[in-house]
Order: sequence, then structure tokens, then C-alpha cells
Amino acid sequence: MSISSTRQPAIETASVTVSYGDLAAVVDAHLSVSPGELMALLGPSGSGKTTLLRAIAGFERPDAGSIRVGGREVFGPGTWVEPEQRRVGMVFQHGALFPHLTALANVAFGAADARGAEQLLELVGLSARAGSYPHELSGGERQRVALARALGPEPAVVLLDEPFASLDPSLRDSLRSEVVRILREAGATALLVTHDQAEALSVADRVAVMRAGRIEQLGPADEVYLRPNSRWVAEFVGEANILPGTAADGLVECELGRIAALPSIDGNVEIVLRPENVALEPAGNGNGAVEAVVLEQHQYGHDHLTAVRLPSGRVVRSRRLGFATWPQGARVRIEVEAPVGVLPSAQPGGVAR
Repeated sequence: MSISSTRQPAIETASVTVSYGDLAAVVDAHLSVSPGELMALLGPSGSGKTTLLRAIAGFERPDAGSIRVGGREVFGPGTWVEPEQRRVGMVFQHGALFPHLTALANVAFGAADARGAEQLLELVGLSARAGSYPHELSGGERQRVALARALGPEPAVVLLDEPFASLDPSLRDSLRSEVVRILREAGATALLVTHDQAEALSVADRVAVMRAGRIEQLGPADEVYLRPNSRWVAEFVGEANILPGTAADGLVECELGRIAALPSIDGNVEIVLRPENVALEPAGNGNGAVEAVVLEQHQYGHDHLTAVRLPSGRVVRSRRLGFATWPQGARVRIEVEAPVGVLPSAQPGGVAR
């Protein structure tokens, strides 16, 4: 099944603003989602991500701007297209299935014909549960039925509003992988709202990070993680050690030594050092490497997080695979796996080029 065939953006918003009285929920949002792309809207509660999704779906009327879905303007000066006419499929947090209809009947509600509904149930792996009612299905099964129903009318885009938030962590991980597979096989264009950083980074082609109604950064998932454009994005998208430094010619000098850095910035900078880029080795054999003292360690089975105190008193965290144990008070040396991200410092003299 092919959902999107046009070369125009499947979703395009320009200068979209949504307000509730004096509260600006979305401010000047510019977004373009390509056909077949899976984009995540990532942000904390109150950042405006769900409001922007609802505006695209037609559940909220913006105060300004324009919205196009599948190349067609659905909101703009003098234009308003009702939600049911926008060719948008919706998957909500709790599925929102019709309780009095079987799984097959729920999917058939929007599908072109009965055969199409059966094919969609097969796509989501639930042909055997066609005759089951929502209360007889697990949470993950209900969400897969909801996805099949959203795909039924062959929408231009599928919008997913925190679809995994109510599930147990173990089920959430497996289901989101399954949902991504289904969307890819269907050729669907999808916009996913989530507050879960790991979820956004693991499933999305690109991530739009929202804060206080504005899109702070938009780019490929690895770029947003490795090269955040602000300290707020760096600390929200993942764990980050932030250290002061001085950069020149692609290198940054800091308490941990001289390290290759991206992007190229000259002057005073803030270094974004992810914990997984910090390796710890026994002290005393590191050719002048910086030594630190272990403060605490937390084991997570597949990896461990260790906090160490530098000579300056700053605390740096290291996340590594396996079960290495560092007792509290142990002396270790730090090795940094470059390159690291850098941001212009709040101090004068940090200039990107």
C-alpha cells in the first residue's frame, strides 16, 4: 500500500501561531515533512507539540499562518478545511476504538472495502483477532488496531499523539518498533508527538524540538543529539556534561585536554560532552590524562553510569556498556572519545563560523 506519492511536502506549516487568550501555545511554527518521512515533535509538557499536531489535524484553528496537507492548503487566509476532509489519519494515546465494534469492524469503519480492512489487520499482525472486541485486546493490540484504522482511508499523513505513553516500558519498546515497521511498509508519512527523547531519536528520520511554543531545532535525529544548537536542547534531548572551553581551528581546549569539536567555533565555548563519550580507566598510566575521583555508580544491566569529580570540582558522568565496577573514592583517568559538540559561550568571544 502506498500512502504518499506526491513530491510536494506531505505536511507544510508556515508561521503557524495558536493562542488561548493571552497564552501563546504555538509561535511562528515552520515545518515541512517529506512524503514517506517519519518526523517526531519532541518537547516537555506545555511546549506546544500536541497543539501543533491538533492544528494540522484541524482540531484547533490557528490565529495566523498556513497549513498544507498533501499539497493542499487546509488552513490559511480565507481557507478552512474541516478535519474529516483533510486526509489525515489519527492515532491517539489510548487508541480511541469503538468499544461496540470488533477489531475488523473498527478498521473497516474507515477502509475503502472489507478486503482492505482485512489486509490492514494482516499488516499489523492481528488477523487472528479480527473478531475480538477492544476490551478483549491488550493495550499494544488496541494501538495496532488504531493504527490500522488510521491507515484505512489511505490518508496523506498519519498523526500520532503520544501513542505509547500509557503502555508498560517493555511493551512500549517493542510496539514502537512494530509501529515503525508498519508505517514503513505502508509507505506512510507520519508525524509523532512525544516527550520521550529516546523514542524520538530511535524512530524518527528527523526531530523537531519544541520549547514554549517554538521549534528550537529541527534536523536529523543524530544531528540534534550530537550537534545541539543551544544548551537547553543539549540538556533536554539527552544527558550532557557541559564544560567551559576555548576553541580554535576545530579543536577545543578544556579541563579534559585538547579535543576535536563540531561545529567549528572560535573563542569561548561550552562543550557538550555526552556521557557515552567519556571512558574511564585505572589511574596512573594515562600519559598525562586528567584524573578524577569516583563519586557514585548506577548499574542498569546493559550499561552503567558513573559520576566522577574533576580536580576543579566539576562533576562529569560516564555511561559505558557492561558491568565494570568503580568503588566510591576510586581514582580514575578520563579519556574523551571525540569529536564533541560545542556551543558559543554566554561569555563574550564565542563566534560560530
